[in-house]
Amino acid sequence: MRTARKSWKTCTLGAVAVAALLSSAACDSGGADGRGNPAASGAAGAPGAGTPSGTPAPSGTTARPGGGAGTSGPSQSPGGGDTAVAACNDNDLSIDTSGWRQDSGRHLLITATNFTDKPCILYHHPYVRFGTDIGDPIPPAGSAPRAVATIGPKEKAYAGVFVFRAGQRTRTVTSISLGYQDRAPGSNRDVASLDIRLSDEVGSLTVGPDPRVTYWNTDLRAVEDLLFRSGKS
Repeated sequence: MRTARKSWKTCTLGAVAVAALLSSAACDSGGADGRGNPAASGAAGAPGAGTPSGTPAPSGTTARPGGGAGTSGPSQSPGGGDTAVAACNDNDLSIDTSGWRQDSGRHLLITATNFTDKPCILYHHPYVRFGTDIGDPIPPAGSAPRAVATIGPKEKAYAGVFVFRAGQRTRTVTSISLGYQDRAPGSNRDVASLDIRLSDEVGSLTVGPDPRVTYWNTDLRAVEDLLFRSGKS
């Protein structure tokens, strides 16, 4: 209230043109009652992504030799990845395979754990073949994430496989082979892949005519979202 009275008095006593002009502006400001300055409104934070509704809960994995327990909070590196971090290979990773309860074996989850003491990057999508297949690896599903999957020591990354859909003609396999890419898409395609026997929990796979594999991702929920909401399940 003291400030408002002072402004009014300045308007009344204006003796020169500059003072009158300044006092006039002060009077106008005092009469606005603060309505000319809208208060900033805070935006509500977006809720975190939840586990997809209707997604079967993943069953436990079977650890392979050399694997280690994972830690929470793996990160995604922006863009094409950190050039100082090497691409992951067979010597860096332990691979586990698992499925989802009440899924009837239609999908497979591949979990890669970095058991070294240095980070590495899983580029693009894994090269996956079934059983004794020696032809082209199965093609990718969906679009590539905006960030590559960088996994530190004991951290994990995931890829999901669409194995078959109801009503398709299928065959049964008990193993897969897995290969890794470098920064350049399509690299290492002809390099020998690692043969992996499916975990006891999975047992065998019933493979349809058009399986697909997702891109590597450190976010399991993102992989599940693609597997169970893309319309291919």
